[in-house]
Amino acid sequence: MSEANDKVPAGTPAGTPPAAASRPEAIKAIPVRHYGRWISAILVLAVLGLLVNAFASANVNYAAIPDFLFDSAVLKGLRNTVVITVVSMALGLGLGIVLAVMRLSKNPVTSSVAWGYIWFFRGTPVYVQLLIWFNLALIFPVINLGFYKDEMNQFMTPFMAALLGLGLNEAAYMSEIVRAGIQSVDEGQTEASHALGMTQGQNLRRVVLPQAMRVIVPPTGNEFINMLKTSSLAAQAAQYAELLRSTTDIGNTTGATVEMLFLAAVWYLVLTSVFSVGQYYLERRYARGTTRNLPPTPWQRIKQNLGTFRRPEVAR
Repeated sequence: MSEANDKVPAGTPAGTPPAAASRPEAIKAIPVRHYGRWISAILVLAVLGLLVNAFASANVNYAAIPDFLFDSAVLKGLRNTVVITVVSMALGLGLGIVLAVMRLSKNPVTSSVAWGYIWFFRGTPVYVQLLIWFNLALIFPVINLGFYKDEMNQFMTPFMAALLGLGLNEAAYMSEIVRAGIQSVDEGQTEASHALGMTQGQNLRRVVLPQAMRVIVPPTGNEFINMLKTSSLAAQAAQYAELLRSTTDIGNTTGATVEMLFLAAVWYLVLTSVFSVGQYYLERRYARGTTRNLPPTPWQRIKQNLGTFRRPEVAR
């Protein structure tokens, strides 16, 4: 062994090996103090405390909310809200796919018609569209489709007016979402499918749309949740007995107007939370082809965090 390795620095305890004596001391890192974070957190908590105190001292009968939470009229309105949301979204999604394909078509007639549809329904408020559909009998007393003829008042029920107003308006937005998803797929995929002898329809169903779903699903989930809340417009415009109308009627009868509005808000929060969970797992499903290791789900994160609290000997 060389003399350099045998030298031990001065002040080193006797018996310390030369290699250990020459090892540098561990650096003790002192974290930087972020006083701004503490101040902002205190300010936010103070504002939240003021809000809670304001609502606690307000003239609101909060006990009325749980009393009517599962009222039969409220549950009926809740069911009607879910039904009109699902059916209108299905209509908007199906028609949106057709409009997106028409918009991307090389046929100038179909692409122009699709563009005009999107331009009209995106350019007018959905509330106005609902009012037009509900009052359509003023200009068309009779509906005559050739295979179906009836009085407009009998055909244009509150449900039908809400369905057409919400579904046709949603189709304009869904067509743009689907079009963006289709255009996100590389054109080489289409060329390869055509080289294999696939038709345009087969290429769209088997190659393009499955890959475009990764782009289509997130905004579609947001549109569904937005549709869930927009359905409340049908209560005033089309007299459809959904959640808001049911709670408003109870509030007008009992005098607990604001309390029933809070009740409607509670149910809307429950519905949006449930559907948001479904959207999260649907996005994970269509992200499997692009991400090698999917991020852990909330339940997996909870189990990992719980595992860190176990004793080291148990964890081993």
